[in-house]
Amino acid sequence: MVFAIEEINNSTELLPGIRLGYQIYDSCASVPVAVHMAFQFLNSFDPVFSMDNNCSHSGMVMAVVGGSGSTTSISLSQVIRSFNIPQVSHFSTCSCLSDKQQYPNFFRTFPSDQFQAEAMAKLVKHFGWTWIGAVRSDSDFGNNGMASFLKAAQKEGICVEYSLSFHRTYPHSRIQRVIYCLQNYIFTLSYESSPSRQWIGSFWVTNPELMRFSFCKVCDGNEDIQNLQNQYTDTSQLRVTNMAYMAVYAVAHAIHNAVCQEIDGTVECDKLTKLESKQILIELKKVNFSQNGYDVSFDANGDPVAIYELVNWQKSENGVTEIVAVGLYDTVRAGAQTGNLLITRRTVPVSVCTDSCPPGTRKVLQKGKPICCYDCTACPEGEINSTDCLPCQKEFWPNKKRDTCIPKPVEYLSFQDLLGIILATFSVIGACLTIVTAAVFFCHRKTPIVRANNSELSFLLLISLTLCFLCSLTFIGAPSEWSCMLRHTAFGITFVLCISCVLGKTIVVLMAFKATIPGSNVMKWFGPPQQRMTVVSFTFIQVLICTVWLVVNPPFPIKNLTTYKEKIILECALGSAAGFWAVLGYLGILAAFCFVLAVLARKLPDNFNEAKLITISMLIFCTVWITFIPAYVSSPGKFTVVVEIFAILASSFGLIMCIFAPKCFIILFKPEKNTKKYLINKNQL
Repeated sequence: MVFAIEEINNSTELLPGIRLGYQIYDSCASVPVAVHMAFQFLNSFDPVFSMDNNCSHSGMVMAVVGGSGSTTSISLSQVIRSFNIPQVSHFSTCSCLSDKQQYPNFFRTFPSDQFQAEAMAKLVKHFGWTWIGAVRSDSDFGNNGMASFLKAAQKEGICVEYSLSFHRTYPHSRIQRVIYCLQNYIFTLSYESSPSRQWIGSFWVTNPELMRFSFCKVCDGNEDIQNLQNQYTDTSQLRVTNMAYMAVYAVAHAIHNAVCQEIDGTVECDKLTKLESKQILIELKKVNFSQNGYDVSFDANGDPVAIYELVNWQKSENGVTEIVAVGLYDTVRAGAQTGNLLITRRTVPVSVCTDSCPPGTRKVLQKGKPICCYDCTACPEGEINSTDCLPCQKEFWPNKKRDTCIPKPVEYLSFQDLLGIILATFSVIGACLTIVTAAVFFCHRKTPIVRANNSELSFLLLISLTLCFLCSLTFIGAPSEWSCMLRHTAFGITFVLCISCVLGKTIVVLMAFKATIPGSNVMKWFGPPQQRMTVVSFTFIQVLICTVWLVVNPPFPIKNLTTYKEKIILECALGSAAGFWAVLGYLGILAAFCFVLAVLARKLPDNFNEAKLITISMLIFCTVWITFIPAYVSSPGKFTVVVEIFAILASSFGLIMCIFAPKCFIILFKPEKNTKKYLINKNQL
């Protein structure tokens, strides 16, 4: 303070020609002493100490710089505010002093605890410390500061396990951990606190004496005063000292603005103006200057711009504890956000009540504990964890980490699947085999074996078998509206056509056998026209059933979300289940009827037909489709389609291999048996 006043008095720019005087009182950090001193200088008109005796305002106090502690400043302000004497404190931080209703004359160059509380809470959150304890000095400074910190901590989601008041006379059992404590109390705490505790503190962390005590370096009585390093001899850490320096300059600038003005580039001050302290109070609100790179101004509450330096105690290589700046908190430039922090230690201590819940689990608060204390329980299937378990939408599923929902994979029997490739290959092979068989029959259409087995129905049966093999391809690929309608109706119609042809051939065999009986003219009633009409009639009935099905409620593509929770199955819904089972039921009735007739014809002579082979083929056909029903109903997802295709291919291969393979073998490899003479001789035998 003395240094600042002397510097101002020697300045040619600030208050030129005017000298400031001062009186210094020691409050001894005691409220009664501070109040006594306040009344003393208010009631005294003793000459103010000056560098000379030429003082125009002897005995008049224009402003007060101080006090250091918040409690002292509160008491001092309550005494002098009635006299409109401005008070500028360099070290009082209680946020309560920002209340202009109670402290209209109070200003300060040290930021309010409100900003410090917010900075501390953000710093704690920056390190991920969500569970802390707090102890305060039992004073106005400590209690108000702690209230501000607890509010800021709650806003940042930090749990405070305990908040205890502390006094240097308290027993050791109450000495725990501290955030807001007066410097005097810290020395007591430094002896008692555990070295494993992480300390977050305010201004006291820059006290070199505290660093010495915190590492058990006590005086032994042999110290050399010339080499002594303490807060009075160390000039490298003048943080609070600089605030006192700025407080004096703030008062000086207020006086300067009241009595001085610039005329033609020259500053002139009216030395004879009789100043009132109220004028200084008004001018202090307008003060805005920069001194040695430090900006000074006051807001409506008398508070300066809050800029904090973040420091860390670190041991140097020679074992000396040093204060190292590691960051900055600027409420203006950083938008009240913590700036970049340079963390010099490799590991950061952990202070949480419960570790973060792993992915796929949620928090369950522990009864009677703060919100930072919880148990982790698994989320239900299909849900991800955030603050709570959240279900994914129907077409989404949690990823492996269970921290986000991703689209479910879509599954259907495609031409790229191994099963799809195999089934499509057999379908094409079957169609090709049927076409080759038809070509062989066509080339040998005039031979007895072809003519004896009703060549017209044989060619129609081969055509229908070709369509049966090819219709299985419509079941492979992504279901669409047209493919869903085509696959079931094509399957139903082609297989009815196929069975109708087999049925016609079987009836022809029976009629032909009856025709050999003398006097029988049965073949007249079941000649080629009747055979064609029989096939067309049976097929037309199936076409009619399929048409009604498609008109009333046709099959359509759907996304099956119920069979598998973790994936989507693209499939064809039946539309009308009655239509589907009507198609399948009609086919089953024809197949059963054909099988019965084939059984009746199985013992007929081989020169007329292959009655036994027809019986075997129909037995295979009926067995396949009887087995199909339970397999179809119980198969999940795309395997339903696989079962249906397998049934189509198995029954189709059964028909062509049983009915046509033996004939082709005789035509190609046993041509001597494919003669009329051979058939007559065989019949005679």
